This record gives sequence, structure tokens and C-alpha cells, in this order.
Amino acid sequence: MPADLRLAGVAPDPGVAKPDPILVADDLRRYFGGIRAVDIDHLEVQRGSITSLIGPNGAGKTTLFNVLTGFDRPQRGHWQLNGTRLAGIPAYRVSRRGMVRTFQLTKSLPRLTVLENMLVAARRQRGESFWGALVTSWRAAEKVNTVRATALLETFGLGHMASEYAGTLSGGQRKLLEMARALMVEPDLVLLDEPTAGVNPALTQSLLRHITSLRELGLTVLFIEHDMDVVREISDWVVCMSQGAIIAEGPPAEVARNRAVVDAYLGTRHEAGADG
Repeated sequence: MPADLRLAGVAPDPGVAKPDPILVADDLRRYFGGIRAVDIDHLEVQRGSITSLIGPNGAGKTTLFNVLTGFDRPQRGHWQLNGTRLAGIPAYRVSRRGMVRTFQLTKSLPRLTVLENMLVAARRQRGESFWGALVTSWRAAEKVNTVRATALLETFGLGHMASEYAGTLSGGQRKLLEMARALMVEPDLVLLDEPTAGVNPALTQSLLRHITSLRELGLTVLFIEHDMDVVREISDWVVCMSQGAIIAEGPPAEVARNRAVVDAYLGTRHEAGADG
């Protein structure tokens, strides 16, 4: 059943339970001095869905991503992916457990080729261990990884650039590379931090098609986005943060007209002026 239908009967309330959550977080708190960056009582992300995470600048969206994926540690809280607790686990082990993220500022390795960038993310690389390097079977694994990487590059329209240095790619192409590289980890949940930021309109449409294709492959996507047209176009569900907390959830159309969301973006005074 499509994700939007599975979510059809879910109440649009902050922290609401989902029919089949892949990610569950509870009592999550991350403070920087007196700044409340993440202050979440409960959050669930529906399996097989595309969920947008929205909110004004400084709402805590990227900090939440950092905490969930092991790049930062909260003062307290716990969260689980597919029932496995992840609190305290380093980022590389989080990715091995099935949750991988991209960054708003792309993290390609500019002095490696596009194909080499893909291969560094591959799982089960036996040649990276001392004993694995002594066994000839690592060559077979390397061949399998290369075939998979090449196929993904073709899917993302980068096959012709496999031998080019990643540093020569445009900003949009680096976004595509980072998304393709994330799939080398064979994840269950992909977190995308503003995947369309700074990308021209033509390439934005390509990125959106690839994001929706992830859902069609059975993956779950949680992505940060500021463009509400993009959010409405591809999201099954929307979560809005403000000052570290979740203030609204629901289908895109419902969240867009939610008073708390409008106030968070525009301010109550703006609304009062409009009413007058």
C-alpha cells in the first residue's frame, strides 16, 4: 500500500504514532549553552514514506540530523531504527545499521574520481582489513562493488563522468553524486539535508525524480527542505520544527495552512496585520 494511503488515517498532531515507523525518537534534547537546538518529546517516521522536515532557519533541523546519525550527541534521549537503539553509536556504525545522510554542503572527495568516491562508501570491503587484504577473495568483492557503483552512476546520470575527478563536478552534480554514494551503503532510511539548495531548476527536477524513485525502491526518505513547492510535490508527510520542537505534523496541504506553522515562518504580528 502506498505510504500516503497508510498515513491517511493518522491524526495531524505533533509526535503522533505511525502505522509502521522505521525511526522512533523519544525525549531527545540537545542544547548549546542556553540555546535549545533539539527539544523533541516523540517523533516517528513512517516506513516507505517521503517525509519532509521543515521549519525556519535555526529551528534545529540539521542538528536533529546530526544527532540521529551519530555526528553529534544529545544531552539525553534515545532513538531506534528498525527496533535497534542507536544512542551512543558512532556515525559509521549508524550507516551500517541502515541509516545514512547527505549534507547541505556536499562532502565529495575532490581528488578522487567520481567512481572512487562511490567505492569508498561500499559495504563489506574485505581489502580494508589486514587479514582481508591477504585473501584473494577481496578482488571479487571489489568487482561486485564496482559493478554496483557504475550502475548507480548511470542511474543518476553521472556514468559518463566516472573517471573524472569529483572536484570538477558542478554543485548540482555533486548533490547527485552524494545521493548515489549514499545508496552504496544499501540503507533503509536516507536523510537528505536540503538536496535542492543552490541547484538550477532543471537539475532540481532531476533530483526530485531520484528522491521519489528511492521510495519506489522501498526506501524511506526524511529530507530537510525550505521550498514549499518541492515539499508539496513529493512529500507524503510533513514535520515542522520551531525552536527545536515539533510544532506540527500532517499531510503537506494541512501543514501549509496550520496556524502554528504560519506563525513560525512569518510571525503572529504578520498574520494580525493581514487579518486587519
